[in-house]
Amino acid sequence: MKRRQLGTQGLEVSAVGLGCMGMSAFYGETDEHESVATIHRASELGVTFLDTAEMYGPHANEELVGRAIAGRRDDYVIATKFGVRRVDGEHILDGSAANVRRSIEGSLRRLGTNHVDLYYQHRMDPNTPVEETVGAMGELVGEGKIRYLGLSEAAPETIRRAHETHPITAVQTEYSLWTRELEAEILPTLRELGIGLVSYSPLGRGFLAGRFDSPEDLDDDDFRRHGPRFTGANLEANRQLASRVRELAQEKGVTAAQLALAWVLAQGTGIVPIPGTKRRSYVEQNAEAVEIELSENELARLAELPAAAGERYDEAGMRSVNV
Repeated sequence: MKRRQLGTQGLEVSAVGLGCMGMSAFYGETDEHESVATIHRASELGVTFLDTAEMYGPHANEELVGRAIAGRRDDYVIATKFGVRRVDGEHILDGSAANVRRSIEGSLRRLGTNHVDLYYQHRMDPNTPVEETVGAMGELVGEGKIRYLGLSEAAPETIRRAHETHPITAVQTEYSLWTRELEAEILPTLRELGIGLVSYSPLGRGFLAGRFDSPEDLDDDDFRRHGPRFTGANLEANRQLASRVRELAQEKGVTAAQLALAWVLAQGTGIVPIPGTKRRSYVEQNAEAVEIELSENELARLAELPAAAGERYDEAGMRSVNV
């Protein structure tokens, strides 16, 4: 597996990572045996950059990852996230210094490690200055509990303020063939500051890869059943977009998922996609995308695809991104 540098602080990761969220939360039925086997298979393929978070479960996903990496911690680069607490059934954003310290101790315990390689603030807390949050994260670097700092779904000005407080290695946000809004301001900001981009949902939550065609194809507790892009008039428009991706992939002789990942990888060497999966067959398919070269003509044709119809999240979810 090829490797890439994330940012300019020294963090090197596999060119494609593995998003572990769906192994425990949000995407319907789970199978721990297959999930652990998927993490192990990923390592065999060189996909060693694992992404999890405190809120996935909550806590269950970090625990699963911890069991999977037990005895082989040094084979992986582990990224996790904090800052979204569940209180009385509600998600509360908490970027306070006290929560930074409370959260890292829990994550280290659940992951069964003495350090996290990349530690993100999951969502920005509007009630806590980012300088306070990042300052506390920086103290953890000095203590050896984390190696590098990251932010998730942060606005350009927030990224700048954070980076002035302590060097930020990576920003995680959604980026794919049908979600390209960050190209206007966020991506130029990252390049100016020497910060890497970690692209989550690079396969459009599986839709661009043909994993499902309708919300009815999903488990009852799969949150995508109610996503704005998968309901109403948006669904039909996005079906046409996904169909076009499949057509272009067939011309290329690759899968739609591989084409979508190859496109993300082609957008810059400082970008690393982390497609999520809970099955070995998909992680094998995704790993092959790093070897796909796209011609200028192919890139131009892909660039002509329209953006997705509908917002990424519901109204409440959209209020917590690009903050």
